[in-house]
Amino acid sequence: MRTFLIVGLVFFSAGCLAQAGKGIDVAAATELAKASGCYSCHATAEKVVGPAFIDVAAKYKDEKDAAAALAQSIQNGSKGKWGRIPMPAHPSLSAADIKTLSTWVLTVKP
Repeated sequence: MRTFLIVGLVFFSAGCLAQAGKGIDVAAATELAKASGCYSCHATAEKVVGPAFIDVAAKYKDEKDAAAALAQSIQNGSKGKWGRIPMPAHPSLSAADIKTLSTWVLTVKP
């Protein structure tokens, strides 16, 4: 019984931590996206050069490791996920900023 309780608490804690990432400071993350040049190619609700943030959030909404996948695309760039135009790499962004941006993109709603 004790083992089941401990396992249950571990899963509950993991779920809470996952939800905590969604409680980011949206205004600060939006400003970071603007300062990092994200809005040069993306917009909230319409395609510019790259997909709209709401479309990215919708595409990844059911993916288990969506934030990690987006973080990889932000840091290393990507090619072929959204058409012929590749997303450039952003190696100068810190790991913390990349995590903030990838988590924030997943919270963008229309």
